[in-house]
Amino acid sequence: MKRVLRTSVVVILAIIVLAGCSPPPEERVTASLPATAVEEIPLPSPTLKGETSLEETLALRRSVRSFTTEALTMTEIGQLLWAAQGITREWGGRTAPSAGALYPLEMYVATADGLYHYVPRGHKLLVESTADLRPALWSAGLKQDAIRQAPAVFVIAAVYARTEAKYGARAERYVHLEAGHAAQNLLLQAVALELGGVPIGAFYDDQVQAALSLPPDHTPLYLIPIGHPQE
Repeated sequence: MKRVLRTSVVVILAIIVLAGCSPPPEERVTASLPATAVEEIPLPSPTLKGETSLEETLALRRSVRSFTTEALTMTEIGQLLWAAQGITREWGGRTAPSAGALYPLEMYVATADGLYHYVPRGHKLLVESTADLRPALWSAGLKQDAIRQAPAVFVIAAVYARTEAKYGARAERYVHLEAGHAAQNLLLQAVALELGGVPIGAFYDDQVQAALSLPPDHTPLYLIPIGHPQE
């Protein structure tokens, strides 16, 4: 009987020692997952006071479809993205109004250097691709020259589910109104930067989504080519 007890104690102690050497279940699962690294690009802080008044930008705004070959700077790209969806309140409020403050819009920008996804919190870009996807957007956008010529094509996409969770059938209307708010902000900011642009809604949705490898729930609503006007 004593021998059985001694054997049991040894077995129990061995189990305890082995358990102490093994990581918790959560750590084992995490360690087995592949590490994914997404390149981030911090953007320069947006300018909050410009030299052109709101009234002047309204008076000067027009649709621009021809551009020079001059590229946009990261400062300009950051300012344009901030105007469309930048955070202006500590709690997360943005430059464009949103029904229920649910913010269903996602901003992308395609340039010669790649495709970038805007992250409002932290004012930064995620590098989605290092390929020039503008020719694919041009094809998806009915081969409109503005898309091919512009140094940057801004894409406004929507995740309807964020708004549908609260507003149901009304969500589609609210999301489309919000996209209009963001687009106008972007276009007015372009004028203030002495740039030009044009909002484009004529494109094949599925082709834009495929060209940019957008997530299935990111529905493209606008293509907005922006650049230096060719006078």
